[in-house]
Formats: sequence, structure tokens, C-alpha cells
Amino acid sequence: MGSRRRVLWGGSTLIAILAAGTTGYAVIEGWSLLDSIYMTVITITTVGYAEVHSLSAGGQVFSIFLIIGGVSGALYTLTGIIEYILEGNIGTTWGRRRMNNKITGLKDHIILCGFGRVGEEIARTFKEEGVTFVIIENRQESITRLEQSGYLYVEGDATRDGVLKEASIERARGLVAALGSDADNTYITLSGRELHPDLFIEARASGAEAGKKLRSAGANRIVSPTSIGARRMAMLAMRPAVVDFIDTITRNRGPDLLVENVAIGDDSTLAGQTVADVRQCSKANVLAINKKTGKLVPNPSGEEKIVAGDSLIIMGTSEQLSSLETICEGVKLDE
Repeated sequence: MGSRRRVLWGGSTLIAILAAGTTGYAVIEGWSLLDSIYMTVITITTVGYAEVHSLSAGGQVFSIFLIIGGVSGALYTLTGIIEYILEGNIGTTWGRRRMNNKITGLKDHIILCGFGRVGEEIARTFKEEGVTFVIIENRQESITRLEQSGYLYVEGDATRDGVLKEASIERARGLVAALGSDADNTYITLSGRELHPDLFIEARASGAEAGKKLRSAGANRIVSPTSIGARRMAMLAMRPAVVDFIDTITRNRGPDLLVENVAIGDDSTLAGQTVADVRQCSKANVLAINKKTGKLVPNPSGEEKIVAGDSLIIMGTSEQLSSLETICEGVKLDE
């Protein structure tokens, strides 16, 4: 039995002994409630105070058993408390409470379900990119790694609505179902879509058949690690320079060249302008436009109009990308 359970069990036992002692003195000796409680406390703590009233033979026998049970229960509880402190559980409990407070205050974060080999790589990428995220995991070996890494996490079954709510899913901007089970990922997708209808959901699938079910369940994107790994190996064999270039702009977060996704909201200063306008005011290159209709427009012409709801795929230096909206703000260019 763990030290925490010993403390809880010992405390419950002491309360039960106190209740039994109070009842026993009240019934056997006919004492008042206050006298019965006082006599029970000084008996089980063996402080040596005088008896409240003279005890009858029955009361003396009862006191003997009460002392034996009370002292044993107190020692058991005290040992559990000392062990609990030595194991550092108090610090862990307070640390867990602070982490829960942080998770409760999260907004526009990503929920990562699963911290296996795939989930750990996803978490590492999120950390490198400065993304706010929280992990849901219930396997003890993974929990240990999470504690060592310092990531925010919720311990529990990600397929349960209550656990997803603990991860503040109502205020999240995305959910990644990265468990090894297609069934679990499907269930998580269904729950996530029900709890947050507008949530962006990405799900891991073992194959095409599982991918179809996940998409039907409400996943926005389906990823098969096996398929992606095989495709990457094939691309490296055929076009190594192309793959190296893509790795450079997507994984090396230096100041020289970056690719970012820019969502165009209703109040964005870019809404209503053209691709040429964006290129002129920011000097960044618009690689593609993901139209709000779902259509992808690669290498758009300068006359292509940008509207609210579109998403721009832009390449440029970190300075060009970070100041894109600032540079274009308040500037009305010719259409």
C-alpha cells in the first residue's frame, strides 16, 4: 500500500475509533457527548489526564481495548505521514496543483493525446516552436517521462469527456490524437468534435481504412506515420536536394528563411488586398493560398484577391513574416 493510501486509511481509522469511543462511553457510562469525546481523546492519546468520572468495570474493560486500538491506529497513521513526507509527495501534490491551475488558465492551446514515440516527437516539436500545449496520458511509464520533461499534462484516459475538459478543450485551438490505437483515436475525435465543434482535429491512423473512419468521425487531417515515413524515404532517394530544402525551411528555425501559415480574419488588414499588394508591402513570397472554400491555389498570380477566411502560405525572413501585418497596416494599395 502506498504512503498516501496509508495516511488516508489511518486517518479514517482514527475517526472511526474516535466515534466508537465516544459512543461506547455514552452508552456504557451514560456520559454526555462532550465528556465522552474528551475521555476518548485523552485515552487514545495516552496523555495521562485524570478520568472525567469514575469508570465502572465495563468502562474499564472498554478503555483497555480503546487504548490498544487507538494507539495502534495513531502509530500507523504517523508512520504513513512520515513516509509520505520523506517520499516528497507533499511537494509533488503542490506541484500538481500549480500545474492544474496553469492548465485551467490555458487558451488557444493544443491538446496532445498520447506520449508514446510519436507523441514525444510531436511534443518536442511544439516546444521548439514555442507552441502552448498540454498532454493527456494515463500510462505510468509515460507519466514519469512527462514529469522529467516538465511538460503540462493531465493524467487520465483521453477518450473520456471529463479528461478532455480537464485539458480545457473548450478553449483549445487544436487537438492531436496520437495514440497507437485507431479505435481510441476515433473515440477521441468524436468526443473532441462534440465538445468543441470548431476545433481543428488531427488524428493518427494506421492505414487508409482507419483514416476513412477518422474523417467520418470529424477529423480535419489524417496522418499515417508509416505512410509518411515511407514517402519521405522514397523522396530522399529520388530528390534529396528538394527534401533538404523543405527540411531547411520547416525545421531549421533560423532567421534566414522561414515558411509560415497566416490566417486572414475578418478584421485583418490583408483582407481585400491582392497577392501583389502583400508582396509589395512585406517583400515576402506568397507560395500558396488555402481558400476558405477549401481550394488550394499554389503559386498564385499577383491579381489573386485575398479574402477573410483564406490562409496564406508565406515564405520569407523572420523579420518579413513577423512584421507582415504591421507593414501593411493602414496602407490601402491600388487594386
